[in-house]
Amino acid sequence: MTPLDEPGAAAGPRTGRPRRRRAGAGGRRGVPLPLLLPGVLALAFLLLPLLALLVRAPWRSLPDQLTSTEVWQALQLSLVSATTATAVSLVLGVPLAWLLARTEFPGRGLVRALVTLPLVLPPVVGGVALLLALGRNGIIGKSLDAWFGITLPFTTTGVVVAEAFVAMPFLVISVEGTLRAADPRYEEAAATLGASRFTAFRRVTLPLIAPGIAAGAVLAWARALGEFGATITFAGNFPGRTQTMPLAVYLALQNDPEAAIALSLVLLAVSIAVLAGLRDRWLTGA
Repeated sequence: MTPLDEPGAAAGPRTGRPRRRRAGAGGRRGVPLPLLLPGVLALAFLLLPLLALLVRAPWRSLPDQLTSTEVWQALQLSLVSATTATAVSLVLGVPLAWLLARTEFPGRGLVRALVTLPLVLPPVVGGVALLLALGRNGIIGKSLDAWFGITLPFTTTGVVVAEAFVAMPFLVISVEGTLRAADPRYEEAAATLGASRFTAFRRVTLPLIAPGIAAGAVLAWARALGEFGATITFAGNFPGRTQTMPLAVYLALQNDPEAAIALSLVLLAVSIAVLAGLRDRWLTGA
């Protein structure tokens, strides 16, 4: 059989060589108008507010805005609290993800649903729930205050607790998905060589799921950095103590719109950095 006889091959106009069809070329021809118009409108709807933020940004006074005391305090507190909340999420969330992915126990589906509940729960409701649990008159907070003198609401620690509450599910979901995709036979091989289950987890599983942990940590950190509702409900809005960047944006929007735009640009830059950092992982997964 000659190349011209191969299925799907077409002869060139002069050379007679087979001309292969480019995959997907037909899919780019003749975009249906009912799909094109809504797609363009959706793109404009998502991009125009961001473009407006860039156009109206006070670029000349931006350095002064970002170096002011109030903005710097909010920025510093946001970075520290988001990083601490991410560390808490790593310490508690990775073992939880392993339990959900590698162990069988009654009600595992219900536990997984409860773990992901903060993803869909309104943040203000999460803040109210934290107050009822960890407040001075809360179920646990009452004992913490009476026995140890620990008060979490309206403190910097309360900011970390609120951010960890809303950010940890992102890490748990990412790590659990990576664990389910990882081949468990490596852990079984380590067990046959005499390694305990914890040793196999530490020496074998963790290196395998490190990209998933990193992606989940970045998502959790970005979510903690942008948290507003649970933070203001559980920790309040005290400058220098509980006022993070989203809270500072909300407050500055009423008194100093240029400062609000400057802080918004910082949060926008962080979000773009997060997307750029996770781009390779998403493309690899695709």
